[in-house]
Amino acid sequence: MIANVLTIAGTDPTGGAGIQADLKTFSALGAYGMSVITAVVAQNTHGVRRFVPLAPSFVAEQIEAVFDDVRVDAVKIGMVANAGIVEVIARCLQARADCPVVLDPVMVAKSGDRLVDPEAVAAIRERLIPLSTLITPNLPEAGVLMQGEEPRSLQAMRVAVTEMGQLGADWVLLKGGHLEGLRSVDLLASKGHTLELDAPRIATRNSHGTGCTLSAAITALLPGSTMTLAVSGAKEYLTAALGAADQLQVGGGYGPVHHFHALWK
Repeated sequence: MIANVLTIAGTDPTGGAGIQADLKTFSALGAYGMSVITAVVAQNTHGVRRFVPLAPSFVAEQIEAVFDDVRVDAVKIGMVANAGIVEVIARCLQARADCPVVLDPVMVAKSGDRLVDPEAVAAIRERLIPLSTLITPNLPEAGVLMQGEEPRSLQAMRVAVTEMGQLGADWVLLKGGHLEGLRSVDLLASKGHTLELDAPRIATRNSHGTGCTLSAAITALLPGSTMTLAVSGAKEYLTAALGAADQLQVGGGYGPVHHFHALWK
């Protein structure tokens, strides 16, 4: 069976992150991708210029249109923009509690530009995280969600991932890409058990959309799989996509990873 997976996120007109990256990742990993747009973003590899959130009621209409017609095997949530959109996503997904949800709490772009308003952070924490099967924060996002300091060491990550487990998601994947070292270590935790997953750190400037790509890859692999296998497979895919990123020539800033590295000759 080919999995039908849905992304709920914002756009990236240069194709490296957001909805566009999610759909590329779904396709590369053999899943059928669908999308609900929360915001239209004017950005490129140098940064975000502006974003325009869609009306929350229209975001809800998009979600309902998909679920009314299509079997949805997993959902990924990325950029939500504001608290009103968070609320309608939560209401729509509460009625589909049997569908796995991967939440990538997108708050800041690779360029440092903010992608949510302050009220949305509390709404994400209170409304979306408790509905999520997995959340995938990076270290700055972990600090924001926990209303504290960003973890700056592996030991601090171990403490943070345990604390984040109390927010209500079944699983937490705390990504350690912002730390330094030859290896990049992520922590996957659930019910008090923590697994350390490391991968070689790839020397490339072209890392735009890595968070979107990793969470989308997990979503594509999750139907019919265990969480541990889906996360491990997604990390392998992202590492290879980063390793091939310099084959692309997209923009003069932080370029995208190569989503179709295994398919294009």
